[in-house]
Amino acid sequence: MRIALYEPDIPQNTGTILRLAACLGVEAHIVEPTGFPSSDRAFRRAGMDYLERVALRRHVSWPAFEAWRRSEGLRLILFTTAAALSYLDHSYRPGDVLMFGRESAGVPEPVHAAADARLLIPMQPGLRSINVAMVAAMAMGEAMRQTNGFDNE
Repeated sequence: MRIALYEPDIPQNTGTILRLAACLGVEAHIVEPTGFPSSDRAFRRAGMDYLERVALRRHVSWPAFEAWRRSEGLRLILFTTAAALSYLDHSYRPGDVLMFGRESAGVPEPVHAAADARLLIPMQPGLRSINVAMVAAMAMGEAMRQTNGFDNE
């Protein structure tokens, strides 16, 4: 199982998600550019002392990420408020890449089009969105529950 962040723009959320990945032992991927300094040095300066414990891979662009994903034969599972299927009604596989969009803008149409599945977390009507770090934790919890744990394929 892998977590991917598409051009994240809030460093605190990114830090929380990287900590989640480190604690669960899952790979984390960042599709650049980010909306903040995201070098290892910048992360360490921000107090991310667990950075050496996360398997972090940066991709310089969406096309670079997509080329990597396709070469690995991995499914892209996009979490978006524009989906119709609940994340609880999806069947996850151990090698899936769970992608979360920018806090300010989500993901563009080419990312939606590339996704093998588009999922949402059902919410009360009239509310805009759940914090992306919370969504990542909920999604990873369900995916790991279904796939019995921590193994990547």
